Amino acid sequence: MAKGERRVLLLCGDYMEDYEAMVPFQALQAYGVAVDAVCPGKKAGDLCRTGILYGAGHQTYTESRGHNFALNATFDDIEFSKYDALVIPGGRAPEYLAMDQKVVNLVTKFSDSKKPIAAICHGQLILAAAGLVKGRKCTAYRLVGPVLVSAGAHWVEPETLASCVVDGDLITGTTFKGHPEYIRHLLKALGGKVTGSDKRILFLCGDFMEDYEITVPLQALQALGCHVDAVCPKKKAGDICVTAVQQFEGDQTYTEKRGHDFTLTADYEGLEVSSYDALVIPGGRSPEYLAVDKTVIAITKHFMEAKKPVAAICHGPQILAAAGVLQGKKCTAYPAVKLNVVLAGGIWLEPDPFHRCFTHENLVTGAAWQGHPEFIAQLMALLGIQVSF
Repeated sequence: MAKGERRVLLLCGDYMEDYEAMVPFQALQAYGVAVDAVCPGKKAGDLCRTGILYGAGHQTYTESRGHNFALNATFDDIEFSKYDALVIPGGRAPEYLAMDQKVVNLVTKFSDSKKPIAAICHGQLILAAAGLVKGRKCTAYRLVGPVLVSAGAHWVEPETLASCVVDGDLITGTTFKGHPEYIRHLLKALGGKVTGSDKRILFLCGDFMEDYEITVPLQALQALGCHVDAVCPKKKAGDICVTAVQQFEGDQTYTEKRGHDFTLTADYEGLEVSSYDALVIPGGRSPEYLAVDKTVIAITKHFMEAKKPVAAICHGPQILAAAGVLQGKKCTAYPAVKLNVVLAGGIWLEPDPFHRCFTHENLVTGAAWQGHPEFIAQLMALLGIQVSF
């Protein structure tokens, strides 16, 4: 391991919560942290199915299928000494992982070594099974509270779904809504120091933008301390944009499923675009129709003409093409958007491998959410944001 490098283990399982696996996985990588994602009984390259959990007006949350999460390491090959921290996503996976003695033994090793452990939502069930919450302050999704109390924890009732609690080397969170604080605490526990994050960043949203492509970069930047606003034409702060889960599942093109509901943070009407330091354009299907909105085009031109950082991923460059700002720009996108880029005068760069992202002057582009670590890191570089250990 290189001097100053940090390595984190992500403990996965089928039907872990989609965001609670992918957001810390990709955000930490963007900060320069190596992350190994493992699952008992599976090996590197295998998939874990994820679940999307959200309230739908019923007495409890509902669940739908999320993305397929690709593991990058093998559980049986874990060398405990290589890792500086453990992260445990929530969802339904912890219910059965808590009954796996290999998992309990692994978590106990981290605790005995005083290495940071971060658990969120239902992930704390594993901590309870290992006897690690006795006498410790912790929170979780509120329905997990009775189990933690029975395990001897000093239960902290979450005031909101974003609540987090830190007790020494133990970091606990309520749901993915608290990721910015949760990841910030983990980064601090790893010895990370952030500079240059006093930036204001605007996200241009729309219905059926890709689920990961809005929330992963947004929460990764918030965790660093950036002020982030997410807006959508004809909507205001507190309104919802529905998202889409897009992935390849053996067909000639990607499939699409309903994703999480995303809550906008600012009003579109009256937006002072000059107050922002950068613009981010997620992909999915929203850029197809946002590209014909005159106000969206005006916003995009403002950032490009002012040479402020602009980051667009997947189908996001459709908006750049429609705005006429790609002439002579080296960029990439989802391959089906190549026609838009070339006809708009852009210089096409093949995304090979698919996670490859590119920076040309003030523009960062990527092909899909698989490239988020590079995409976010390159935007951070343009903004002068650094994470050091």
